[in-house]
Amino acid sequence: MFSGSIPALVTPFRDGSFDEAAYRSFIDWQIEEGSSGLVPCGTTGEAATQSFEEHFEVVRVCVDQAGGRVPVIAGCGSNDTQSAIKNLNKAKELGATAGLVVPPYYNKPSQEGIYRHFEAIIAACDLPIVLYNVPGRTASDIAVETMQRLRKFPSVIGVKDATADMDRISAQRAACGADFCQLSGNDYLTLGYLAMGGAGCISVTANVAPRLCAEFQAAWARGDTDEALALNDRLYPLHGAMFADASPGPAKYALTKVRPGFPGELRLPMTWPSEEAQVLVDSALGHAGLLED
Repeated sequence: MFSGSIPALVTPFRDGSFDEAAYRSFIDWQIEEGSSGLVPCGTTGEAATQSFEEHFEVVRVCVDQAGGRVPVIAGCGSNDTQSAIKNLNKAKELGATAGLVVPPYYNKPSQEGIYRHFEAIIAACDLPIVLYNVPGRTASDIAVETMQRLRKFPSVIGVKDATADMDRISAQRAACGADFCQLSGNDYLTLGYLAMGGAGCISVTANVAPRLCAEFQAAWARGDTDEALALNDRLYPLHGAMFADASPGPAKYALTKVRPGFPGELRLPMTWPSEEAQVLVDSALGHAGLLED
């Protein structure tokens, strides 16, 4: 269902509020540049700073503006099972293609607790689910064995894997089947992830360099490994620069450089990137050929 370059979209804010016009323009640009899907209201979209109403207004606008041109995977996770159910049902109501759902964060449940969390969500809503395994943020890791148990549910169709553990790709492929959609959650590892059976990447870098990220994915898909490697080399410094300071600060800073007028506003506790981080982003943008002379 999902493949290629799928940006985890930043959410533009202006004067403290969601900037719908900027978001609609941003979505059109992403699709025109070759992005093969969109993820609104993930971590990069500052979902943790949004109310339920605002969160799903952003999702609504994304689905509406995409207009069926590409699939939309809406961020739906919560550490409260009932809230996650509410989120997934709302995403379905708004026409999202799937929901991106993390295991409970902060609570630190057992593997049985993680399984039962997802089991309850699945029983309450049949919208397809992409598991989002990001232990560095949730302190909660979906074990391969738990993923295998969840795979028996038809609505569990894939995973955004941000464990940075390359062994997991083959282990999950063996446990969940070759048709289980594995998407890299770490831009800098995506080339290796694809080589081991991954289908694409839910990307931070694609916010800033959508065409290059899409061309990289397309080169790999057609078997042009030399071109894929060359594009990976071109993008690699940018992958690191996107995390030179707390994300999505560097991504929003970079967007003000490649899309003049894009609102770079962040919500606390996220802050504007440091001068040192800005230097790294500028250098990476130059290396990728994304800055005008």
